[in-house]
Amino acid sequence: MQQYAIGDPGPDLLLIGGGLANGLLALRLAQVRPDLDVRIVEAADRLGGQHTWSFFDSDLTAAQRSWIAPLIEHRWPGYGVRFPQFQRRLATGYSTVTAERFAAVIAAALPGRIMLSSPVTALSPHEAVLADGRGLNARAVIDGRGPTATPDLALGFQKFVGLEVRLTQPHGLTEPIIMDACVDQAGGYRFLYTLPFDDRTVLIEDTRYTDGDALDRDVFRQGVLDYAASQGWGIEAILREEDGVLPVALDGDIEAHLTRHGPGSLSGLRAGLFHPTTGYSLPDAVRLAEHLAQSLRVDDVADDIRRYARDVWKERGFYRLLNRMLFRAAKPQERYKVLERFYRLPEPLIERFYAAGSTLADKARILSGKPPVPVGAALTCLIEKGRA
Repeated sequence: MQQYAIGDPGPDLLLIGGGLANGLLALRLAQVRPDLDVRIVEAADRLGGQHTWSFFDSDLTAAQRSWIAPLIEHRWPGYGVRFPQFQRRLATGYSTVTAERFAAVIAAALPGRIMLSSPVTALSPHEAVLADGRGLNARAVIDGRGPTATPDLALGFQKFVGLEVRLTQPHGLTEPIIMDACVDQAGGYRFLYTLPFDDRTVLIEDTRYTDGDALDRDVFRQGVLDYAASQGWGIEAILREEDGVLPVALDGDIEAHLTRHGPGSLSGLRAGLFHPTTGYSLPDAVRLAEHLAQSLRVDDVADDIRRYARDVWKERGFYRLLNRMLFRAAKPQERYKVLERFYRLPEPLIERFYAAGSTLADKARILSGKPPVPVGAALTCLIEKGRA
């Protein structure tokens, strides 16, 4: 990234953090607003870290899927789920973006405008201060450095460790298994997530919904290895490892959360833009990028994003209700029954749920019948404590 000359007001947008949300925003602006000078500052030595991001075809519109198509490394025509009393294949397309592909596409879209290995120690609405003391100014600064402390929000957590492995023999999978809950629940909702990249290369993630955010990587890593052995898969090599702790929103005061971060602009998980139940963040990152690309006024971007984030939070109270039932009403070792029951519902309803677009009829259907949690405990979850 070129340094600014004295008196240079800097770029239009300085995106702090080269993760999913800021990367997609930079890509979309490069596609439709090439007049804007957009730059990225990333603390690590590469964009995207060690991550894979996935989404369902129904999460996005056809136009949205088209403009992010260069990022997609793998796509499958369907996926499966497995529970102790129920298994199912769903014919909803599923796609994955790898960090390597992500980094290459974003770098090509912003030649000479990405600064790596540059941690930021202080931010204001118009300036970022690097660890080496240099200041970078811009018309607007957007902080997209991932999740941060959230004292104003009540959260559960979806934690995972994933190993991409090369097997000694073909695994036999043709599509992802996004939830295999036929495993020891380890005191909470636990499942294994499997993406087959080729006939012998597969990403296996041990995923657990828990109350706390502490991640014992050794325990989770062993869970992956034990699962591979249970499937009869011999591991020839571990190609890479990834992990994460994703928020699951229960309730809270989004206005206080946004205010706590000061007058600057936020994006991605830091702005509360993720599916409250699944933790999937790519669809929200795509939607925010499109929203800003269509309406961006650089001098108003902070207020615009805050209004947008507040509206999204307000629209998703139903999902936070379900999360409270999962975390506060269901017995930890029986939380899987909530998902097992959910996956018996019609496929279009499941698609709308993942897209955070459930209709009133969908919500009634999800809550109807005998709940897989104690009724008394469920009733205590109805009221959200925070302000929407």
